[in-house]
Amino acid sequence: MAFDNIFEFKRVSKMKLDFEKMDGLIPVIAQDYETGEVLMMAFMNQESWKLTKETGIVHYWSRSRNKLWKKGESSGNVQEVKEIRVDCDNDCLLIKVNQIGEAACHTGYRSCFFRVLKGDAEVIDGVKVFDPEKVYGGSK
Repeated sequence: MAFDNIFEFKRVSKMKLDFEKMDGLIPVIAQDYETGEVLMMAFMNQESWKLTKETGIVHYWSRSRNKLWKKGESSGNVQEVKEIRVDCDNDCLLIKVNQIGEAACHTGYRSCFFRVLKGDAEVIDGVKVFDPEKVYGGSK
């Protein structure tokens, strides 16, 4: 079910997620809702979950920066919620998104999953769509 508006999303998003298993975090997979492409994996805490529900824009918890992170706040590559799927244990989310902007990955690729292992070799399967130095400076 896609959410046509934020009010519909808020109405159906009262699910109780299990944040206890991973010390207050749950893994989240972001997937392009039109193509099915897996864009990234990150974590949410209860605050980022609440903000995601309230705004319809995906928010995460950055483990490396130890802070709340609105996806796209620096790059402009925002993720608009279209559908949320919860796993059978209530401790993992699949969020289908409208990826606004060129990329989900902070390295400049559309997807964080742009590397493919072929035997012992790593092959790049993607095109860099932006230069992270220009977008983030030296902060990433």
